[in-house]
This record gives sequence, C-alpha cells and structure tokens, in this order.
Amino acid sequence: MAAERGARRLLSTSSFWLYCLLLLGRRAPGAAAARSGSAPQSPGASIRTFTPFYFLVEPVDTLSVRGSSVILNCSAYSEPSPKIEWKKDGTFLNLVSDDRRQLLPDGSLFISNVVHSKHNKPDEGYYQCVATVESLGTIVSRTAKLTVAGLPRFTSQPEPSSVYAGNSAILNCEVNADLVPFVRWEQNRQPLLLDDRVIKLPSGTLVISNATEGDSGLYRCVVESGGPPKYSDEAELKVLPDPEVTSHLVFLKQPSPLVRVIGQDVVLPCVASGLPTPAIKWMKNEEALDTESSERLVLLSGGSLEISDVTEDDAGTYFCIADNGNETIEAQAELTVQAQPEFLKQPTNIYAHESMDIIFECEVTGKPTPTVKWVKNGDMVIPSDYFKIVKEHNLQVLGLVKSDEGFYQCIAENDVGNAQAGAQLIILEHAPATTGPLPSAPRDVVASLVSTRFIKLTWRTPASDPHGDNLTYSVFYTKEGIARERVENTSRPGEMQVTIQNLMPATVYIFRVMAQNKHGSGESSAPLRVETQPEVQLPGPAPNIRAYAVSPTSITVMWETPLSGNGEIQNYKLYYMEKGTDKEQDVDVSSHSYTINGLKKYTEYSFRVVAYNKHGPGVSTQDVAVRTLSDVPSAAPQNLSLEVRNSKSIMIHWQPPAPATQNGQITGYKIRYRKASRKSDVTETLVSGTQLSQLIEGLDRGTEYNFRVAALTINGTGPATDWLSAETFESDLDETRVPEVPSSLHVRPLVTSIVVSWTPPENQNIVVRGYAIGYGIGSPHAQTIKVDYKQRYYTIENLDPSSHYVITLKAFNNVGEGIPLYESAVTRPHTDTSEVDLFVINAPYTPVPDPTPMMPPVGVQASILSHDTIRITWADNSLPKHQKITDSRYYTVRWKTNIPANTKYKNANATTLSYLVTGLKPNTLYEFSVMVTKGRRSSTWSMTAHGTTFELVPTSPPKDVTVVSKEGKPKTIIVNWQPPSEANGKITGYIIYYSTDVNAEIHDWVIEPVVGNRLTHQIQELTLDTPYYFKIQARNSKGMGPMSEAVQFRTPKASGSGGKGSRLPDLGSDYKPPMSGSNSPHGSPTSPLDSNMLLVIIVSVGVITIVVVVIIAVFCTRRTTSHQKKKRAACKSVNGSHKYKGNSKDVKPPDLWIHHERLELKPIDKSPDPNPIMTDTPIPRNSQDITPVDNSLDSNIHQRRNSYRGHESEDSMSTLAGRRGMRPKMMMPFDSQPPQQSVRNTPSTDTMPASSSQTCCTDHQDPEGATSSSYLASSQEEDSGQSLPTAHVRPSHPLKSFAVPAIPPPGPPTYDPALPSTPLLSQQALNHHIHSVKTASIGTLGRSRPPMPVVVPSAPEVQETTRMLEDSESSYEPDELTKEMAHLEGLMKDLNAITTA
Repeated sequence: MAAERGARRLLSTSSFWLYCLLLLGRRAPGAAAARSGSAPQSPGASIRTFTPFYFLVEPVDTLSVRGSSVILNCSAYSEPSPKIEWKKDGTFLNLVSDDRRQLLPDGSLFISNVVHSKHNKPDEGYYQCVATVESLGTIVSRTAKLTVAGLPRFTSQPEPSSVYAGNSAILNCEVNADLVPFVRWEQNRQPLLLDDRVIKLPSGTLVISNATEGDSGLYRCVVESGGPPKYSDEAELKVLPDPEVTSHLVFLKQPSPLVRVIGQDVVLPCVASGLPTPAIKWMKNEEALDTESSERLVLLSGGSLEISDVTEDDAGTYFCIADNGNETIEAQAELTVQAQPEFLKQPTNIYAHESMDIIFECEVTGKPTPTVKWVKNGDMVIPSDYFKIVKEHNLQVLGLVKSDEGFYQCIAENDVGNAQAGAQLIILEHAPATTGPLPSAPRDVVASLVSTRFIKLTWRTPASDPHGDNLTYSVFYTKEGIARERVENTSRPGEMQVTIQNLMPATVYIFRVMAQNKHGSGESSAPLRVETQPEVQLPGPAPNIRAYAVSPTSITVMWETPLSGNGEIQNYKLYYMEKGTDKEQDVDVSSHSYTINGLKKYTEYSFRVVAYNKHGPGVSTQDVAVRTLSDVPSAAPQNLSLEVRNSKSIMIHWQPPAPATQNGQITGYKIRYRKASRKSDVTETLVSGTQLSQLIEGLDRGTEYNFRVAALTINGTGPATDWLSAETFESDLDETRVPEVPSSLHVRPLVTSIVVSWTPPENQNIVVRGYAIGYGIGSPHAQTIKVDYKQRYYTIENLDPSSHYVITLKAFNNVGEGIPLYESAVTRPHTDTSEVDLFVINAPYTPVPDPTPMMPPVGVQASILSHDTIRITWADNSLPKHQKITDSRYYTVRWKTNIPANTKYKNANATTLSYLVTGLKPNTLYEFSVMVTKGRRSSTWSMTAHGTTFELVPTSPPKDVTVVSKEGKPKTIIVNWQPPSEANGKITGYIIYYSTDVNAEIHDWVIEPVVGNRLTHQIQELTLDTPYYFKIQARNSKGMGPMSEAVQFRTPKASGSGGKGSRLPDLGSDYKPPMSGSNSPHGSPTSPLDSNMLLVIIVSVGVITIVVVVIIAVFCTRRTTSHQKKKRAACKSVNGSHKYKGNSKDVKPPDLWIHHERLELKPIDKSPDPNPIMTDTPIPRNSQDITPVDNSLDSNIHQRRNSYRGHESEDSMSTLAGRRGMRPKMMMPFDSQPPQQSVRNTPSTDTMPASSSQTCCTDHQDPEGATSSSYLASSQEEDSGQSLPTAHVRPSHPLKSFAVPAIPPPGPPTYDPALPSTPLLSQQALNHHIHSVKTASIGTLGRSRPPMPVVVPSAPEVQETTRMLEDSESSYEPDELTKEMAHLEGLMKDLNAITTA
C-alpha cells in the first residue's frame, strides 16, 4: 500500500510540473522546448519519459590480412533490446544468406576467411552498426574502416655495406605501409633478436649501433602476412676495425616529416656515422630535450627519438644534432599532431509540442577541424526550409510535427576518425483544458502589413471576452500546400498583433490565430491566406561559410551554394578586411573556396561572401574572423643598451620588436654574449617573453664583452640585434654614494667653441659612470651634456663669439650626480685668427682630443601617437644618404616635461633613427633632444622638439568634496570640491549627483551640471532634517571621469517659531510686520516696548494715509478737466521733478505712503508663506554671491499673488527639482545701456483700489506678465561672462528713495501696478539734450540720502554700488524710529506745500 501511495504521489507531482511547463510554453514568445530532465506530462495522460538508448561498444578501425578472420564489435543498450544490423559503405548487409559474415549474439559482426585480391576486395571498406527499437527509433554507430593488407611489395631492400667497429649501420627494408607490422629480420638466415643495440624502426629499417665483429653476416627481411613468407634480397654487412683516423660526419638516416594522432607513439629516426663516433642530441623549437629524466622521451639505439603517448604539445620542429668534437651536423623534421573529433557539447533530450521550433546543440573539436552531419533515426538529415544547420553545427527544426519524434545524432568526422552523439525528441500532446470557459475565436484577423519577407497580423478580441486584457495569442502559419505548421506567440497579455519574420518572397502562407486564457486554448480563427510581395530574384547568403589559416600569410575560405540562388550563380565575390582598419578588399571567385595569400603574419582578418546571378549581387553572409598563423619575428628587439654593474656583471636592457614585426606572441628572448677577444666562444641564455632586462653575472674583470638579443615565438627565433660592446670594471667599486668632485677642470676658449678637459675624482674607489658638462652664458644650467666615464675631454661647439660662459663638471653614477666643479671662459672675438693649440693635460688616462667631433642629429620630430606615447625620429648627417647604420654608433634620446621646476631629464638609448617614448602623462608638453655616440666620441644635443600628448578622460575623481549649509538658509547647501589630481586635460565641467538613498541606481540620482571649471555650487529647496548623499564627476573633452566617493550631509532641523527658514504663524490680514530689529535671525520674541511702538506706528501710518488721500483728492479736483493735463499731473506726482511720456488716460496720482509702505517694510518682513525660500536679505559681494531672498509683502490681498521665486545666478544655484529661478521684477544692471525706453501706463491684472489701479511704468511688457525692462533677458544673462549685481530701484523722487535692493520671492509672475519701476540706467527724458545727468537714490528705511548721480551711459563702479547696497542691511532701534517718524512728518509738510503751490 505504501508503494502504491508513493507511486500515486509521484504521478500527481509529475502532472503538476508538466501543466506548469505547458502554460509557460503557450505564453512565452517562441517558447523553447523543454530540455532533458524529469518528464513533464499532461494530467490524466500516460507518463512518457526519455528512453535510455545508446551503444555500449562501437566498432574501431581494424587491420587484417588475407584469409584471416575479423570481428567488428558492436553492442547497444535499450529496454526492450534493440535489433542490430550492419551497413558496409552505406548499404545494409544481408547477413541471412551470407556464409562468410554472420551476426554474433551481442551484435558484433564476424567475418571469416577475409577475401582480398588485386581486383576483388569485397571485405575492405567502412562498416557501421545500426540499432533499432520498434516504436522508439534508430541510432547508428561511428564508422570503422577495415583494411586488408595487400600482397608484399618491397620499395627498398638491404644493400651490402661496411661499418667501422663502434660505429652505426642501417639496413633498409621498406614495404607497403599496411604490412610494416608483419616485417621481421634474419641474420645468416636465422631470426634476428632485437635489443637495445639492434632495433627495427617503424618503417622496417634495421639499425645496428656500436657495431661489433659479431654483427657481420648476411641480412634479409621477411614479410609474413598470412600466406607464404616473402624474402628480400640478402645483403652482407662487414665490420671493419677502427682505423684510428678521423672521418667526416654523415647522416645514415635523417628524420622526415611525420603526422601522428594524439595517443599514438612516434619514432623520429636519426642515425649518423663518423670518426670519432658522434653523440646525438635532440632539440625542439630551439629548446634542448632532456631524454634522461623524461618518461615519454626515449633516445633509441643509434640516436633515434621515441615519443610515447603523443599530445598536442609535442607538435613542432625537431632538430637532430650529431657532434663528435670535431664537427657538428644537424637535421630537422616537423611533427604534426592530429586529434580525433571530440564533443565539447553533446545534444540533449528535448520535450516539445507540435508547431514549435527546437534546436539541437552540438559543439565539436578536433584537428583537422571536423565536419558535422546530422542523422535522424539512422537517416541523413538533408537541410531544407524546416531543417536548418545554424551556428555552424547546431540543427534547428521548425514547425514540429508528430513524425519528427525520434533519435537525432550529431556525427563529427575528420581525416583521423569520427564520433557520434545523440538525443531523443518527444512530441507531447497539449494538456486538456481545465474546468472553465474557453475563449472564442479572435475576430477580424487581417494582414495589416505585407512585405517580401515579413507579414504583420492584427486582430480583435474574441466575442467571448471583449476586453481581452488577460488573453494571450498564438499565431499558426504554414506555406500553402505544406502540412508542417509553425507557431509564433504574442509577447505579453492583451497584445493583438504579431510580425512573422523570415518568410519567402512571392509565397502564399496560411495564417490562423488562437487565444488562450487561464483555462486553456480556445477556438481557432478562420484561415487567412496571404501572399508575400515578390522581390528581385537575387541570391541569398552562401551558407556554412568558414575560414582557417593555412600559413602565416594565407587563409582559406570555404562556403556552399546559397539555398535560394534564384537562378544560376554566376560567380562569388569574397570580401576581406584586416581587423581594426576600414579598408575592405575583394576578389572574384568562381568556386566554393579560395585561398588568400600575401596577408600579414599573426593578424586577424574578417571575411564575407556575396553570390552573384544575372540580376546582380545577393545577400552577404555574416562576417567570419580568423587570424593568420604565427611565425618567427621578422625584426630584432629594439633599443638594446648595456650597463656595467661591477667587475663581474653587466645589465642588458632592450625593448620588444615593433608590433608589426613580432609575428606572434613573444615567448622569450635569446641572449648571446662572448668575449670580444674570443668571438667563437658564444654563451646563450633564454629569458621569458615578459622580461626586458637580464643581469649577466660571472664575467671576467676588465674584459670587453659583446652582446646581442633575439626574440622568440613558438615558431622559432627571429633576427638578432647587432653586437653591442661593454667592458667590465677592473675592480669592484662602491656605488652606494655619488662620486666625488673631479680633481681638475681646464677650459680653453676658441671663437665658437670651448675645449673642456678634466681629470677624474681622486677617490677612484667610487663608481663613475660618466660626466655631466653644463654650460651657458652667465649660468651653467642652460645646456647639459653627458659623456662616457672613460672620456677626459669634450669640445663645446656652436657658441657665440665674445661671450662669457660658465661651465660646470659633475661625475655621476646610478645613485646620482656628485659635487660640481665650476670654471668660466670668454670665447674669442671673430677677428681672432690665432691657431688652436691642441694640448694634453699631464694627468693619467688623458687621451689626445679627437679633431673630428660627432655632428648632432638633425630634423628631430615628435609625432604624438596616443595619450602616453610619442615617436621621436631624426636624421644623422654623418651617415650616407640612405641613412643606413653600419657601425656601432648609438643614439641617446632625452626628454622632460616643459615645466620650469622640473629639470630632470629621462634618457634612453636607441640603435635606429627613431625611438618610441612610452609611459608619458596625458595632455602634457614634453621636449625632446637627441645625441649620437660612436665609440668614445659623442655629439652635442640636437635642437629640441616639442610635443603635447593627447588628452585622456580624467582617471581620478574630484577630491576634497565638502558640503556645508548656507548660513540663514537651512534648505540651501553649498558643495565645494577640488579638481581631480589626474585631470588629463582641461576640465570643461562637473556633474553633481545627489540622492537621499546612497544605494540607489545612479540613474535615479538627481543631476546638477556645472559648466566650466568652477569649484563650488549651491543647491536649493532641499528637505529639512534629511540625509543627502553627494557624488561629483569631472569631464573634459574626452569624456567623463570616475565619480567621487559618496559624501553624506544632513540638512538642519526645522527650529521653533521665528527660527531659520521656519514659517511664522498666520497673524491675520491686518498684521503689520515689526519695524525694529526684532527680525532676529534666531527669531527671539518681540519685547513689550517694541509692541507699543508698533501700535503707535500703525496708527500714525493710518492717519497719514487718510490725510494724504484727502489732500490728493482735493488737489486733483482743482485741476483742469483736460485729459492731457491730468496725465502730466499724474506723472509729475509719481516721478517727482522728472517728466515722462504717458499714454494712459485718467491716471490718478498714487498714494505715496502706500508705495512707501510696500517698498520700505518688505526687507524686514518675515514671510508668512508656508514655504519661504529664505528669511534674510544677503547683500551680494561679487558676481557669484547673488542669491534669492524672501521679499514677502505685507499681509494684504496681494500678499501671495505678488510673490514668486527670486532670480538666481545661473552659475551658482539650483533647486532639488532642477528648476531655474524666474527673473526679478526690477533689477539694476551695472553696465552701460543707452536710454531708449519710453514710458507708458499699463493696467494692472490685480484687483486694486481705484486710487492705485493705474500708474506710470515702462513701455516694455515682460513676457511672463511683469512689466519691467530693467533686467537682462535670460539668454543675455547666460551668455554673459559673469552675473552682474542687481538691485531694485525706484524713480528718483526724494520720497521714493527708500527702496532696499532685493529680489522678489516666488509666486505667479504678475506685476503690482502700485509699484512704479523704471530702469535706473535706461530712463529717457522728454528732452534728450537737457538731462545728461540723472539722479537716483538707493536708501535704507527711514533715512533719506542725497540723490546719487548716474551718468548715462556710464555705470557706477561695482565697488561703489556694493558699498551702497551694504547700507541696506541696517536695522533700527525704537528711538531711531521716532526720529524717522518726525522726519516723515516734515516730508508731508513739504508735500502739502507742493500741492498748494
């Protein structure tokens, strides 16, 4: 019972998983078939699982002889047992009536009495085992070759010969290859016993080494291949006594090229003869082989090399070297190792449904590259529209039908052998629908777009489900007349269109659509017949294009005939291109393969093929890429230099050959060196390919050595450099400190040169590697020349006559330069024609000066190659015209950055007329010069060449990122930083990223761009008491650099009432802001004294307002009723003594106290707005300090309507949302502008009292509704070099001189007509010739100031204006307010006098 329950539980679990799989398969677009695993199944259906069906034993290649018996093994496993059959050369064998061939019980094939003759070979051929299980399928084994040895034929026979005792002898006996295993030898017609001294080579040749008298006799070889033995001719071998005289070395048997398969054994023959008896040693690819310690390498008798169990690494060139002390000879042969096909990825079992598309994957390797074919149930799969070979070896089956079920096998084959791997395909039935309604057929299926190779279908939802949001759809289609149907699924629920790709032109297709819901598939729509558009009959792409390298300079490309040739293919065009270039070449080809020669070695190329028919070129194939084979380097290493370390060692430095001449991966370098006196005794050292220097130790003291270096690849050794010499020291000297000062320095001035001579330091126990001579007019640091440590003189040339030169001499070594010795000299004038006296300083080791100094190189040029590499080239006038170096001269290149503080040069030696300087800094100016040295003579430094390396993206982030809160504005922060330490170019801007989530994706962070090289930025409107994270990224012309580490900053908390940035309580519409200093930044409460004073001020203001209104009303009624007079009176009342043009009728004079209140109380009014931007009014100190301020109005009906965001400097401020501030109502630009503005009255859009509904204002209307022309347009502000300080100004009437410069707060951009405003520098008088100087006043609360003259068009100095603006920050005590009130009363009296006048 327990077992029954377990089985039932297993059945239900399998059914559940199959149901899930089927649902996924219907919903996923182009649903992939299920791979091998537990078998999915439909509920209620019988479980179908993959059946194990495979070969236990497969036949192998077999060699037989005529008349013998052969067994070809084969055994397959399956339940039930399979039926075994055999094929020979692709045809089934009829074993029932065959009396010589029979099937053994395990499935093996037994062949008795093999038949083989010259004209009848019925048994030789290729055999294949076929296993079949009814109702399941068929599989085939690998093919096995049965070879029958033919009749013996001797291609060479032993010949009489003689050999000296102790030497080696060979006797040839070569037969057809399949009979070699049947060859044996006889001596004096007796079987010859083989041992370590007497061996038989695989070819049948007999080798006798260390011959003795007993080896004399008659020899013959015998072939026994089943029939009567066949004997060769007899040959006598004579062993002669040792003549004790030398004889030349000769090869009796040389190695020949061989091809072997991995796992086989190989013998490379090599037998030499000569006196004295030679010794044999082997090398592979320039490396000596150790046959004594290796288990796989054995040196056979006579010198042949045997390699057991060959691997791919054994392939290469082998050298046999015979040496008897007097002479050496060598021979070489290539060993090629092949590999049978092996599977890197085998096909896997697949579950699928009808109409689906599947792919069997198969990936193989082998050498030569295997070809792949597919077999289904034992029959070859022929590529067609529904069976395709994709991605070189994979099999794709389109539109599955039930008959596709069975076993599929991938068979790989090359010259060495073949292999097979298979998988099973099971076609499942669709799961029955679950309980519930199924959708009806989709409606109105139409082809909305028909092209040559695709069709777009659309439809409407089924009538059963008008919304159809949860429905998915499957589109089934097939060619007309073809039973095989394919399916394409919609990509998401509710989608009602599908585009069917990869169709054939001018072909009729049948389409139907089916909807699915959670219960299953519904009804199918009616078939829709659609024909694709015809197209020009051009060939399709050539399939199965492949390419492989044949040699270091040639590649073979192969392809097949296009499946859709659309007529006869006339020819093909093969396009090829070197990778990394854009120059494509082509060649016309008439066959299906082509070998391109003359390519670059070890270089990657891409290939594609286009087929042509009578209509023209067809569709191109995809590109295939392949690299040519490597080869030995074609050039020597570069820049070889020697450095003597001490008396017994010399350090060698070099650079790799030029990349174009390396011809492969450099695997090592071969260093050869010898004493200059013994050129035949060469020592050799190998170093790795990454090593560019080597210390040669164990040298003799005071000895000159020659060195040369060659580069190696896996193919061999390239050319070596020229020999370069260096001499070791006589004794070991100290190089832990710098040399001492030279013992003497002498100078002899000539007209344009100075001869300098010196003696070495007295302490000669310290290493001196050379001398540095500095010279210049008045200073010895203008030029520096370095000479060899053996040199004792130098002629400084190209000097100016009659000039005073200072000369310094320093000895140097690897530690540094020693103490300098100074001398000065004055060159002779031009008129001095006295002869030069050559002299010798009486000091040891002082040679006679050379009368012909070296000329410096000319034409030095610096070619910038990249951000860190510059190529230096030059010419040498002392060389022949072809500029070919034939002697041992070398050049020294020096360079340094062009920074005055950095005067340290770097040097390098070169043996050619160019040098590649690497490791430079990006975007840095360098200067270069070159000198030539030959023996003990050196030239002066050449003229300098300059070069600036290319820019590179910044490689380090901005540093020292700090974030601080702006004082008085808790919602505004200031970000500061320093440029990146590795900018690698001119910084053109920064990007600030900030977010409240440090782990958020970077594209979710808010971005703030900063243009130019500024190092500070402000960000506004942040949330209080919130942690923010900031990162900064620098950019230059090459791109963006790395981001800085995230810096955290928490905005301040919201303080209590009246605190920074906090919202004041709503005190009602009648509330008047305090006029004392109670606007404390800390929001301290108002004192009782301030409150009393406030009441007095409010009452006084009210009384004065009423009085002013009455006076103005009386005044206006007494005036003439002429409209023109009213306009002049109104403008005069508003603008004081200035006269302006007006164009509005019935303008009533504004209430001056109302204007005063609006203009004067704003700067000290706390904003009752719930989101004030700022609470104080910072006065700008420079062009980047202008910030928005809260200019809240008093609590009247226009309090919020007239508020809007203050203007902000584009370069210095932003908000969290990235918004930009709107323009201020009134600004005073401090630059020169001609007064061109006329003045008119503009009606207000606000609801205002009649007495203040109209006013005189500027002629230009702001596009956002603010009637102001006193500020620059947005584009002008952004284009200007800096943001100029601005301030609010009012007409220059003395009563209007209380405006505090500020920028309006945010709000709708409407203009308050009660605030007349005119540009300070753009006012235009009625008479241009009268008002050349105008006055304006920027005052503070309660303090009148004398008018400030403003000369038009000149602007006031910025410093002066800034000083005036600073006064607006003043606050007042209560007693000061009393004085102010008294002053206001005096002003009112003046007003009465004016109105009655």
